[in-house]
Amino acid sequence: MPVIDVCWVGALAADADVLSQRLADVVGDALGVAPGRVWVRLAQLPANHYAENGGHLQGPLPLFVRVLHAHPPEGRALQAEITALTTALAAASGRPAERVHLEYAPAGVGRIAFGGRLAE
Repeated sequence: MPVIDVCWVGALAADADVLSQRLADVVGDALGVAPGRVWVRLAQLPANHYAENGGHLQGPLPLFVRVLHAHPPEGRALQAEITALTTALAAASGRPAERVHLEYAPAGVGRIAFGGRLAE
């Protein structure tokens, strides 16, 4: 049930109309999740609304990704997932892996509902 929020910094690629589907597919593949069980929400942040300390931004723009699981992985499983997601999202987005930043939300179980059913 992962819900993936992607914040794309800068102009969207020419194929933006299929970008969210491509991201959902690579996340599903990376996590080994059945079709229809990964949800991606894509938002764009204009480059002039993003900054890093120290002055002028150099290099590729980043991709910020928030991951919500009912039961997030821990320990080695978490690191393995981070590696898989970072690699997959970098390839699908064209951004280098070192510019793909993941944030894990607290467990969704007991606090998120899908179609009126509380995640357990």
